[in-house]
Amino acid sequence: MSSATLYLERLSALLQQAVREDAARHGLLPIHIQVLQYLAQANQYSDLPIAIADYFGITRGTVSQTLAVLERKALIVKQADARHGKRIHLKLTPAGMAVLQDSWAERMQRALDMQPDGAALAGTLRDILVALQRLNGQHAFGICRQCAHFRTDGATTHCGLTGEALAIEQTGKICREWATPA
Repeated sequence: MSSATLYLERLSALLQQAVREDAARHGLLPIHIQVLQYLAQANQYSDLPIAIADYFGITRGTVSQTLAVLERKALIVKQADARHGKRIHLKLTPAGMAVLQDSWAERMQRALDMQPDGAALAGTLRDILVALQRLNGQHAFGICRQCAHFRTDGATTHCGLTGEALAIEQTGKICREWATPA
């Protein structure tokens, strides 16, 4: 095992431990905290139950049970999509956002911010992630504005895949339709 692999394994173990601790502090399971964190970062193509299943590699049944718990605890709400019939979007409530205050993700971001060349590190980590997703045959998720489908026409942005306009705040979020730029 190379030292880089060892470091990644240790980081993974520390992150898993932090997720478990955050979840326990709020009377939740780790997947509940992970879904809340995911939804905080998901754009309008990714705040869907099926996207959660794809992102975490879990069954629709597990997603359904997780969403039921989060909804019962008033951490999320379901919103019907006005344009797409049965499609349901999932949104964090203020209580859901409060759960994420000083979370494992914020602590990780602070550690990353301490690195002298954070942008290069982020790019390297993204490349490793994309390579692993390909090797494992998994769906790649990525940041909207870093996608091959992302288009900008002066002051407006839109998705080249769907043709839909994108609000600026959506372009910095995770998208399930993400494709590696050429």
